Amino acid sequence: MRFQEFAKEYIDSLNGLLGSFDTEAFDRIVNSILDAYSDETAIFIMGNGGSASTASHFACDINKGCCLDLDKKFKVICLNDNIPTLLAYANDLDYASVFVEQLKNFFHSEDLVIGISGSGNSENVLRAIRYANENGGKTVGLTGYSGGKLGQLADIAYVAASDDMQKIEDVHMIIVHMIMQAVHGALHEIKD
Repeated sequence: MRFQEFAKEYIDSLNGLLGSFDTEAFDRIVNSILDAYSDETAIFIMGNGGSASTASHFACDINKGCCLDLDKKFKVICLNDNIPTLLAYANDLDYASVFVEQLKNFFHSEDLVIGISGSGNSENVLRAIRYANENGGKTVGLTGYSGGKLGQLADIAYVAASDDMQKIEDVHMIIVHMIMQAVHGALHEIKD
């Protein structure tokens, strides 16, 4: 069986999403990350499923990739990476509380909280974003479809306007890599 036509259609659809890339939201997200670095505030990132993998990758790219050779470092924590803590909250409370309860331990006013949800309706992500909003935080949402509730709650929302979860996740991963390179470039311009 040949999948050449499928591959072409997939890439064409992805190119359409990238062709309508929201550069304004991208600019605001990069600046919010640079502000966190400058202000020495924490950045918390979270997601479920494929978005959890994106969140983990995002934290790694910012913590290591952006400032390995700099004395000053980012303070990025991926809330879905501490599996024992996450499972303890899920077991003892409920799954919708796994991120907000961790924020209650570490969050300070002015910290940046980034939620990733393809649907924009993951309740555990929404609770954490609401908590940050109600406690003086700054919030970013990476979402898909028409934005869902996350698109409305986050201070800055990037919506990959597709109903195909894999393409939404593709766009989110591209954004993460673009953010990493933009932040790295900005920090090294400052250094030089």
